[in-house]
Amino acid sequence: MINRSSSASFVTAFATGWPEKQPDIMVLSLTTNNGVQDFAFNKEQALLIAKTIKETAAKLEKPKTS
Repeated sequence: MINRSSSASFVTAFATGWPEKQPDIMVLSLTTNNGVQDFAFNKEQALLIAKTIKETAAKLEKPKTS
């Protein structure tokens, strides 16, 4: 995890299911320099990810103003 050769350039998430007939999953689509990867999560996993993002965001410094 320390030596990362590429970083995410764009991240999208949608909860409509994938394919559309699977509303019980959320798909996170991650685009990097190496291409696109899709990750499917169930409800519990998606909620844990959202909780972790919220907690991490709360720890971030406030944006610098000019």
